[in-house]
Amino acid sequence: MAVTIKTVSGPSIKPYIAELARLRIKIFRSFPYLYDGDMAYEKKYLATYLRSDESVMVLVMDDNKVVGASSAMPLNLAADEFKQPLIQAGIDPEQVFHLGESVLEESYRGHGLGHVFFDERERYAHEIGRFSMAAFCAVQRPDDHPRKPSDYIPLDAFWTGRGYTPRPDLMTRFSWKDLDENQESEKPMMFWVKGL
Repeated sequence: MAVTIKTVSGPSIKPYIAELARLRIKIFRSFPYLYDGDMAYEKKYLATYLRSDESVMVLVMDDNKVVGASSAMPLNLAADEFKQPLIQAGIDPEQVFHLGESVLEESYRGHGLGHVFFDERERYAHEIGRFSMAAFCAVQRPDDHPRKPSDYIPLDAFWTGRGYTPRPDLMTRFSWKDLDENQESEKPMMFWVKGL
């Protein structure tokens, strides 16, 4: 598999916004997100990464096509839903590097690119040098969810192996429209954290 890893930050992300939006909509349709994506919303959301040179996007390129991406930004630039639980727990958002989403076309999985995503984002955080913690949050779905595939394997073991700790005491809620919903509903999301 011949792919190239390309790391872009801040305004340099802009040329990839449309491809990133397309990829996010495609990948997040799967369980556990079940996201009924919207291109206009995605482009607006992704534009938040353009506001700071401390935001980063790790791209997996096959020729000139984006087939995977992983995002991160200082937590103080993220949406309030991500900041509030940490603030309430006495954690300073200025000290946290917020790891956003990782998306990868299915045919490129199983070749270690998930590790590359974490390696590159953590390296970037260390280069900036002012963060004491990396954190991300993941949606929580019930074990008996009707759309859960029988062969579904959660990423918990992978995240734990990367040194991240689940924090059930740090929960937030984020709204989006599931594939079988007529309107958005709130979804519970739990933080995972790691000291840098």
